[in-house]
Amino acid sequence: MSDERLCLRRPADDTVICDRLVLGESFVQRFMGLMGRASMDEGQGLYLASNSIHMFFMRFPIDALFVSRADAEGRRRVVGVRPDLPPWRGIVMPVRGAEGVVEMPAGTLARVGVSVDDEVVFAVV
Repeated sequence: MSDERLCLRRPADDTVICDRLVLGESFVQRFMGLMGRASMDEGQGLYLASNSIHMFFMRFPIDALFVSRADAEGRRRVVGVRPDLPPWRGIVMPVRGAEGVVEMPAGTLARVGVSVDDEVVFAVV
């Protein structure tokens, strides 16, 4: 799946939440996350297999969308949303039931109206 271009969408209304989703699969990708980057373009997202994140060494605000494990059809339930996390906030507490988190530019969650209990899928573009 890592060679294919992915997006994150809400199947209920076919809303695209981010159209360029990258899976942070290696140890280095998960450890580094978005640290060291100056910004993130609208439409980008980074998925990390973790139920918590930190904002240390971050230079810009982000939105975080915490999701459950995928079911047999690939659907994941949104179990937590953390909009507009400021840089250097520290640790974002673990979210119960989360298997992973999608980090996106601040304002994305408000723009697309994602909320807890929505279902989302990682889809090939």
